[in-house]
Amino acid sequence: MSAKDFFHNAVRLALEKDGWLITDDPLYLRLTALVKIRIDLGAEKLIGAEKDHQKIAVEVKSFLGLSVISEFHTAIGQFLNYRIALGQQDPKRILYLAISQDIYQEFFTDSFIQTVLQTYEIKLLVFDINKEEIVLWKP
Repeated sequence: MSAKDFFHNAVRLALEKDGWLITDDPLYLRLTALVKIRIDLGAEKLIGAEKDHQKIAVEVKSFLGLSVISEFHTAIGQFLNYRIALGQQDPKRILYLAISQDIYQEFFTDSFIQTVLQTYEIKLLVFDINKEEIVLWKP
């Protein structure tokens, strides 16, 4: 999506509080002459004594529209396309879908939704809107 999601800044702050360095806001990928995408955030974190960097990309979704299931369909399609794009251009970067704790508890715990997430190996970053903190990394 071209406009920043409603919770974009909350997720950015939550990542920074968790020790992540925001490297891209947004993360641009040019795939072909016609296909260019922007993933909401790119971040990296120094891991332990190995001095290795873990790199992630985060797509933020608010699910504030009239139809949560319709937004879910769109988010999953977008996530899958972004994961393919990252695989081509930045294969070490791990993609996460960032959602609020409220929508996670109200919608993403449903058995069908869980099956979709497992089938497509969708990784979640769940955040607290008010505290602007990450409450769950769901690989």
